[in-house]
Amino acid sequence: MFSNIPLGWLQLARQKIRFFVALAGIAFVAVLMFLQIGFQDALYSSATQLHRNLQGDLFLISAQYQSLTSNQSFSRSRLYQTLGFDQVESISPVYVQFAKLKNPINGRKYPIYIIGFDPVKSIFKMPEVEQKLKLLQNPDKVLFDSASRPEFGPIAQYFKQNKPVNMEIFTYSGLIGYRVKVGGLFSLGPSFGVDGNLIVSSSTFLRIFQDREPKRIDIGLINLKPNANPQKVLATLLAKLPKDVTVFTRDQFIDFEKSYWTLRTPIGFVFNLMVAMGFVVGVIVVYQILYSNISSHLAEYATLKAMGFKNKYLLGIVFQQALILAALGYIPGFAISLGLYDIAKNATNLPVSMDLHKAILVLFFAISMCLISGFLSTNKLRNVDPAEIF
Repeated sequence: MFSNIPLGWLQLARQKIRFFVALAGIAFVAVLMFLQIGFQDALYSSATQLHRNLQGDLFLISAQYQSLTSNQSFSRSRLYQTLGFDQVESISPVYVQFAKLKNPINGRKYPIYIIGFDPVKSIFKMPEVEQKLKLLQNPDKVLFDSASRPEFGPIAQYFKQNKPVNMEIFTYSGLIGYRVKVGGLFSLGPSFGVDGNLIVSSSTFLRIFQDREPKRIDIGLINLKPNANPQKVLATLLAKLPKDVTVFTRDQFIDFEKSYWTLRTPIGFVFNLMVAMGFVVGVIVVYQILYSNISSHLAEYATLKAMGFKNKYLLGIVFQQALILAALGYIPGFAISLGLYDIAKNATNLPVSMDLHKAILVLFFAISMCLISGFLSTNKLRNVDPAEIF
């Protein structure tokens, strides 16, 4: 009856309480890794969502640029210089800067990210912005990010109820607010460095930030002609433009932002460290489980060895158990993580979501840590001597 059932499974299932405790431990470690990788992915995804939604083939930025959350402006004339290259079709200057938005309910001020551009044409890959370009051409009309964090108050709800929504925006050094009116909504979402976003025309932007030099911009969008080769144009621009600016493709722009959060901020280091620590904890937990199981069945292993079974067969049983634990512990860990992802997404408005990449990555980690633990726990089994046991 039991001839086709793996011996490793029979050993694990014999002591049901210990088996379920072992699975709970592995599931817990899988949940930890899912959460760390999920938040790390949300960090990168949220930090680069503006990069992905901007219309442009190439992006001109200051050579001192570090990230979108730091101000590194450069002369607008550098962007106009790119129009002198044959393959460049059009350009769009973009202004970005933090200000403080006054909550219309409680009067508290919270940092908000303001994006300004000339609304003659849309610079975003978002239909809700393109449909409201004419509205933005009116003085002091703004678009509010409906996915912003709730600290700013029920602005989106009021607008959806057709209530007029007026807001006051303060610069960080200003004591008098600048009044604007919400003319529409869009959805971009917060990040680890940004709680909410406003889209305004460049003229409104410069009225809000009156001490801002109009000739200095933060991002230059470069659109190429249909048959242009982006890599060749990129190389030409890098060679010809002054060295106070640099040019990126979209992928390079995104990768540069990711590297900033990974290498230059504590939070990127912490996420990487926590993933590594979760893996180490998992190895220790599974090692204790397998080592305890080997110790409790040492007599049986010694009997098998005395009957002529080689170490290879005995070690195969342990690795079989390691794979069973990895697979069965992963399943509840995956299911629990789905629920925790939803809770985290609703609580933070960050793009915390499950995808195939995360599912496969954590499964790989679970199998790897169990196999490593299996290898470490077999020292006692390799050296077992039937004569000493009996």
